[in-house]
Amino acid sequence: MKTYVKRFIPLLLALVMIIALVGCGSKKRQVVQLTLSTEDSEAILRAAGIALPDPADAAGASSTVKWFSWYDPFQNYSEDQMINTGYYTFQERYGGKVDWVEVEWGQRYDGVANLIMADNPPDLYPGEANTFPNFAIKGLYDAVNKFIDYDDPLWSDMKDYAYKYFSLGDNVYMMITGRSFGTVCPYNRRVVEEFGFDDPAELFYNDMWTWDIFYDMCMEFSDPDDDRYALDGWYFYKSLLRGTGSTIVSYDPDTNHFVSNLDLPGFERAADLLYDLSVNECMYPWYNNGWACRNGSVEGGGVREGQCLFWSVSEWGFTGTVDEISAVWGDMRDGELMFVPMPRDSNGDGNYYLESSPNGYCIIKGCENPEGVALLVSCMRFKAIDPTVVDIDRKLLQEVYLWNQDMLDMHDYLMDLVNKSDHLIMSYDAGMGDTLNDTVGTIEGFAHSRNASTWAQVKEANGEKLLYGIDELNKTVDDFIAAGGNVEAQYP
Repeated sequence: MKTYVKRFIPLLLALVMIIALVGCGSKKRQVVQLTLSTEDSEAILRAAGIALPDPADAAGASSTVKWFSWYDPFQNYSEDQMINTGYYTFQERYGGKVDWVEVEWGQRYDGVANLIMADNPPDLYPGEANTFPNFAIKGLYDAVNKFIDYDDPLWSDMKDYAYKYFSLGDNVYMMITGRSFGTVCPYNRRVVEEFGFDDPAELFYNDMWTWDIFYDMCMEFSDPDDDRYALDGWYFYKSLLRGTGSTIVSYDPDTNHFVSNLDLPGFERAADLLYDLSVNECMYPWYNNGWACRNGSVEGGGVREGQCLFWSVSEWGFTGTVDEISAVWGDMRDGELMFVPMPRDSNGDGNYYLESSPNGYCIIKGCENPEGVALLVSCMRFKAIDPTVVDIDRKLLQEVYLWNQDMLDMHDYLMDLVNKSDHLIMSYDAGMGDTLNDTVGTIEGFAHSRNASTWAQVKEANGEKLLYGIDELNKTVDDFIAAGGNVEAQYP
């Protein structure tokens, strides 16, 4: 069934009004100040049942938080963006503001280190799994326990998650406002139907979306003579390996150590699957294209045209304007784009595993305004759990990006799964340091080459190097904990 949804214009909301225009940012962007009335704000707070501090007593009120990042999620730069209700609360209720200290994405790590070493640290940094534990043990961000209480009702739902994945010793190094799912498996429904395949979403809901069915689809679809390959992208090989329920290296918060999972039997099954997909030419041959994906490495290249069946990516890979999404993934107005989790191990424990991504923030070591950071992020956490606050992300998906009901239902299902299930995968990647991350990347990418390796060959070639890298990381973690987290800032 075709689904047509009218384009959403946020300024038509009765509660939203433009207050002022002010300059911001190194590129002289114009901030469009959007807000709600005080009366409506108070109603939101009362409905939440969560105690934010009284403005007269709140530490960090009437202060400016310096946000260091390559993007600004707090302030609006065009009238067709939605208001950030957490920042609104910080701004209107507490008189606070955010000053965006802009940095290029490729300079973000050295950039924050440079500012700390110059005794001019910003206050707040994006909370990402791939900065843990490296940013902490390099002295670039601080423990958050000093500033927020994970036993407080505002934060308690995030306590286990925070301590399990982002703690060193007794300290947590990220303020978690929520969590989301990572890599999924998008596809074009029209293409799937043209090839006579069962819809992967229906297979998933019926618990039949398995490696075996996935493999059969890839084999039937792929035809190198017609430049047709089932798989492309940077993530599918990692995602299939992680569909076993583990990562090559994982973190044990009870010992504060990272451990190798290289010998888990599920990895050998996943490796066999990837090896077969590789030797049977189901993967786009990067090595014939300068080690790049199809169509200039655009996310989803070839999916709309039926040259690629599955391109695994997080949902950010198919957000943008309707025309941009439709040109790559398939016509959004006709409901062509759909996504599912990566398939489950046919001989595994029967569970689907999702990569988990934290939504959160880190306090930069030595910053001038940690109390303002804690207050701002508390407001962000409030927004995330308040049932009366408009779900901004969902409205954007439905009414700006034209996601149909099936996509929204799958999004809700996976969000529920990632928030209530223990079947999560946490990947730290660069957060483990360059050496160990490179070794893990070599292992995970074993099948995507001109000459794929067997799992036995992968283990023989990389096993000792992996263990050495883990030992070195664990030593630095031990030293950091022994020093009570008091270390000089270093380049990550």
